[in-house]
This record gives sequence, C-alpha cells and structure tokens, in this order.
Amino acid sequence: MPSPVLPLPPTGHPAIDWAARHMPLLDSSFAEVGAVFDGLHLGVSIHVEPKTAVLCRRLLAAGARVTITGNIGTTQPDTVDALRSLGATVLGGRDDTPAQRAEHLEQILATEPDLILDNGGDLITRLTQGAPRSSRFLGATEETTTGGLRLRQLASPPDFPVVVINDSRLKLLVENEFGVGQSIVQGFMNATNLMVPGARAGVVGYGPCGKGVADTLRSLGARVTVAELDPFRALDALLRGHEVADLPDLLAGSDVVFLATGARGVIGAGQLPFLRDGAVLAGVGHEGLEMDRAALAAATSGTTLLSATGQDRDARVLYRLWDGREIVVLHDTHMLNLTAASGNPIQAMDLGFSLQARSLAAIAAGEAGPAGVSAVPEAVDRVLATSLVRVLAERA
Repeated sequence: MPSPVLPLPPTGHPAIDWAARHMPLLDSSFAEVGAVFDGLHLGVSIHVEPKTAVLCRRLLAAGARVTITGNIGTTQPDTVDALRSLGATVLGGRDDTPAQRAEHLEQILATEPDLILDNGGDLITRLTQGAPRSSRFLGATEETTTGGLRLRQLASPPDFPVVVINDSRLKLLVENEFGVGQSIVQGFMNATNLMVPGARAGVVGYGPCGKGVADTLRSLGARVTVAELDPFRALDALLRGHEVADLPDLLAGSDVVFLATGARGVIGAGQLPFLRDGAVLAGVGHEGLEMDRAALAAATSGTTLLSATGQDRDARVLYRLWDGREIVVLHDTHMLNLTAASGNPIQAMDLGFSLQARSLAAIAAGEAGPAGVSAVPEAVDRVLATSLVRVLAERA
C-alpha cells in the first residue's frame, strides 16, 4: 500500500488552500504515483486558477519543475502571484493577446520540458511541427475535446505518446456534464444578475458539456431548446425534456444562447440575422471562437460597454447591429465558468487533475502505450471511479 501523502502546508492564499482541502483524489494519486515526477520538468498550458495551483503544488512537492502559461482571458492574477511564490515559472497573464500567448508557448518549448500538459493542443501541435524537445522527452497529455479533435486531424501524428484526458468516460460524466453544467450557469448568473427560471435558453451542442448546461438550466426552471446535429444526442435531449430545433429557430426563440459545440464560426454571417433582439450570447467551449468575430464586426454599427465597475471590459458588451437589433456578448464568448465564476467545481477538478497526474505518471513510467493519440488508460479510469464512489459514499 502507498504511504499517505503529506498534507500541503497553507500557502496564505485562501482560494488555493480552500481548494486543496477538497481534493482528496489528487492527494491519493500523488501518494501512489508522485515519486515518478522527481527530477522531471513539466511544461503546462492550462487555465491558471486555484485548482490548477493545487496540482502544480503537488508536482513541485514531488520534486518536479513546472513552467506554465494560461489561456486567453481566464488567468487569475492572484493565482499567478501565488504560483510564482511557490516556485513555479509562470508566463503571461489575464490580458495576453493571441500573439503574446503564442510567444509564451514557444518559450515553454524552448525550455525543453520532459512532459507536456496541454489544453487545446497548441504545445503538442508545435512539437509535431519540429519545435525543440529534450532528449529525455517522454510524452504529453491533452485536456480538452477541442484539443483531442485537433490532434487526431494532424497531417503528421505525434511520434510520442499523447493521452487525451477528455476521452475518459469518468471525466465526461463528472467534470464535463455535472461540473461544467453547474459552473457555466453559475457564471451566467454572476455575469448578468438575471433570473434563470422562466428564461428562454438555447444550448447549441448537446455533447457532455452542452448536456450539463441544458440540464442544469432546466432544473432551475428555464425553458431550454437544444440544437444538435447528431441525431442520437438530439434524441437524448428530447427524452430529457428539452425542446429540439434547428439552429435558426433556436436563435430566433432564445433570450440567452450558450455556445457549447467546441467548433469555430458556428454563429457567422448566415446565422446572425436569426438572433432575436436583445439576445445574450455566452461561451461554453474551450477556444471561445464559436462566434465569428469578423462577421459580428461587419454586422455592427456600434458597441456599448455594459460591464460593471471592477469587471473585465468585455464582461458585457452590447452590439448594435445595422438593422437596429441589439445583442449582448458576455466575456467575448470565452468560457463563462472561468471568466465570470470560479471555474469548474473543486471536486470535478480534483477528478480531472487526478486523471492528469496518473496519466502523466503512466507516460513517464512507459505504461501509456505506443506513440500517437490515445485515451486515458482503462486502469486509471477504473481506480479513480472506485475512489470517487468511496469518497462520495463516505460523505453521504
């Protein structure tokens, strides 16, 4: 049996210490596999917020070096400060432009880390295109659906092991469906101070994240319409009590639209005419590119910032269209649970980061399979599912 992992001392940063108190799966994971990280250097691209800081602290305590950058619009400055004080190298901040973020990704790869933890496939794609790598380079994990799809479509597949965390059945259920569903709706309420009961809500995409958002909205009393191309997912939405419509009808009938496909340009020049006057648009997907910004700019006669004091400038932006309609875009359609709330619930990220830690450890130990893109090892999924059942049962 592994020896219990020692508790982390308080950081003095309340949000990080609070998260650490509620991440027992990560504690037990590092008790079992943490020793493999001793002496390794990890390059990390992921949202920089308190739960991420707990993972980084565990890696640092295990003897690893960590170089990390965040995603555009979601980095939390106080977490950056905390991570730097704890010994991690953090590149960039909340206001990074796409060009600045690209530079930070290049800087991470220039340090030639031994392992990569990626979020969207940016680092891994660069490695397949000839970016420098350590002679000790072992492999990578990819967090998201978006990144997994991107990596599987590469002309030259990775010549090293890549584990896609989002292929885990456990993550799809716990983090994507239940965690994202709760946190996106929480972010919407924080960003707008509007009522959910009675709202006419449209959810574009009914994968695990879209399902979680739609089901959470309906449980709070919203009237939910789903647009989904996959007939099996559309049927699932219908059987769960949602209306199902094509995208133009959804846009015409919704007060608020949640974009949850993970694709790009879903709302473009052809779809903008269907949006009802006064509609609010919110982003769920990783990249925040489901709204075609060029098409929106071309249709816009002027904008007004409606953001409250202390919020990001783009927290609420009103777009006045040439035909007189007005729509409001929240946080430039970046992930609303991170821009307007505290990200996914702690327990959901406890699971997600435990999947990361165990998958990275499997890669480092040569147990993750051959080169190329693969799912989380079944043994990792199973041991964490068993652990999570036990944790939840003990709390019941």
